[in-house]
Amino acid sequence: MTKPFTPIRSVAIAAVACAMGIGAGNAAAQAGYPNKPVKLVVGYAAGGATDLSARIMADALSRTLGQSFIVENKPGANSNIGAESVVRSPADGYTLFVGSISTAINQAIYKLSFHAGRDLVPVAQLNLVPNILAVNAKLPVNNVAEFVAYAKKNPDLLSCASPGNGSSAHLGCELLKLRTGIHLLHVPYKGSGPAVSDLLGGQVSAMLDNLPPLLPQIRSGKLKGLAVSMAQRVPFASDIPTMQEAGVPDFDVAAWFAVFAPAGTPPEVVGKLNKAINEALKHNPEIQSKYEANGFLMPAGDNSTAAFKSFFQAEMKRWADVAQAAKVKID
Repeated sequence: MTKPFTPIRSVAIAAVACAMGIGAGNAAAQAGYPNKPVKLVVGYAAGGATDLSARIMADALSRTLGQSFIVENKPGANSNIGAESVVRSPADGYTLFVGSISTAINQAIYKLSFHAGRDLVPVAQLNLVPNILAVNAKLPVNNVAEFVAYAKKNPDLLSCASPGNGSSAHLGCELLKLRTGIHLLHVPYKGSGPAVSDLLGGQVSAMLDNLPPLLPQIRSGKLKGLAVSMAQRVPFASDIPTMQEAGVPDFDVAAWFAVFAPAGTPPEVVGKLNKAINEALKHNPEIQSKYEANGFLMPAGDNSTAAFKSFFQAEMKRWADVAQAAKVKID
C-alpha cells in the first residue's frame, strides 16, 4: 500500500533535494574554480618584498588559471590587519593572504583576535630570502667569531638594528644573542631604509636583515658581511659563510613568503592553487628569472600543502620559543 504523501514528508524530501543541490553546486563551483577574479591580500605597503613576491606570482596565476589575480595592499600592525581581513573573508578561495615569516612570528608576540595556525590554511610557499649579519665597516671584526669575542669583551657597546619591533630582523638578532650568549642592544627603526642608513653611518653596529638590499653595500666595502643566516651558502654570495659554518649552532633563518587561505576553504581549491604555484616555480622560466633577479630563492624540496603546513607549524613554535626566551611582546 502506498503511503500518503503528507506535507511533512514533502518538506523532508525537499530538504534532502535542496541539500543535494547545494552539494552539487559547491562541487561544480570548485571544479570550475576560479570563475571570477581572485584577490591576493598583502599586509604591507606596495614596493616591499612581500608585495613584489605576490605581484610576480599573481601574474603567473592569472595566465595559468585564466582569471585575474589582483594584489590588494592592506598595511598595518606588521601585516596583522591584512591577515585578519582574510581570516574574516568567505572561505571560497577568492580572497587569499600572501604572508611571510612575520605571520609565524606575529602569533607569538601580538595579542591577536585570530590564530594563524587555526584560522589560516597554508597553501604553498612562494620563495625565500636569506638574511645576513652585516656590520659597520669600521667595526674591528672580520668574522662571526671575532664579532662574538668583541661583543663579550665590550658587553654594552654593540647594537643591532631592525626595521621594527617584532620583525624577522629583530627576532633574528634575539636568536643570535641566545645562540652565542652575547649582549646586543636592539634598536628598532621605521623600515629598513633608515636602519641601513644608520648602520652605514656607524650609529648602530650590526644588522641581521635581508641579504639582497645589503649586498651592494657589502661589495662596495661600506659594510662587512660576516655570515648568511641559512644552513647552505647562497648562490649569488657563495663567498660568504653560513652562520653554522662560522660556529653558531642551530641557526637557519630565512625570510620566506607564502600563500594562505581562510580556514574552511575546500581542499580541492587549495590543491588547485598549490599545483598552479608549484607549476610556476618549477616550470616557468620567466617567473623564476624575475624572482632570482630580485634575490629570491626557490623553495627547496617538497612544497605540497602538507609539507608547507608542517613547516609553518614548526616556524610558529620556533619563534614562540625565541620570543619567550627573549621576552619579546608587543601589546
